[in-house]
Amino acid sequence: SFDLLFKGMEITTGGQRIHDYTELVKKMEARGMDYDSFTNYLMIFKYGMPPHGGLGIGLERLTMKLLNEQNVRETTMFPRDVTRLEP
Repeated sequence: SFDLLFKGMEITTGGQRIHDYTELVKKMEARGMDYDSFTNYLMIFKYGMPPHGGLGIGLERLTMKLLNEQNVRETTMFPRDVTRLEP
């Protein structure tokens, strides 16, 4: 896994996913998951899933740093706090 920092703040987290069928089934069994429910999904891995990964970007955090704001609520369209729970 990896983290990408920008001006001292984590804005992205990502990592490589499991792409081996046998390893994936073993992990599912270890967690008590019913892999019969995932037959169609697992079929992709059984017949050859290439190595792959993913990441997620904290867009509001990145915008906060780019605009030099002090609080992420200033760059969030519908910020939540104890006094505001709805848009």
